[in-house]
Amino acid sequence: MKEYKMRRGEYLEERVPEMADTVEEYFGEITGTEEFKGSDLFVVEDPKNPVFDRVVAGTVSYSGKKDKLGVEFEERPAEDVIAEGNADAAADAVDAKNDFLLEATGRDAKSRRDSMKRAVEDDADKPDNVS
Repeated sequence: MKEYKMRRGEYLEERVPEMADTVEEYFGEITGTEEFKGSDLFVVEDPKNPVFDRVVAGTVSYSGKKDKLGVEFEERPAEDVIAEGNADAAADAVDAKNDFLLEATGRDAKSRRDSMKRAVEDDADKPDNVS
C-alpha cells in the first residue's frame, strides 16, 4: 500500500469530497472495503480496465495530522494482458492511475516521485536506534 501526501495547504477531503464516487469513476464499481491503519479503504475487485486485477483506494486518517491517500494497484502480468489483445489498455491504465493521483493529491507524477525520493533520503539520514 502506498500513501500519498497532498500539496502544502491542501486537504484530501477538499480535493476529493466524495472519494467513493471518484474511485468508481476511475476504476469501476466498489465491491467492499478493506481496513488499513484503522481506516476503511474502498476495494474494486473487478476493475473496468483489464490491466488491473484489483484496486484499493481511499482516505487514510491520522489524528493530529493531515489525511493521506492510500492506494494499492494490483496489476495482471503484461503477457496475459497482451495475449488477450488488450495491449492498448496498458496506456489507459497508466493514464487512469496518474489522473486519479493528480486529482486527489494535486501532484503530477514527477512531483510525487521527487517527494518519495526526499522521504527515502530523510529516512537514510536518521540514526539507527542509537542507545
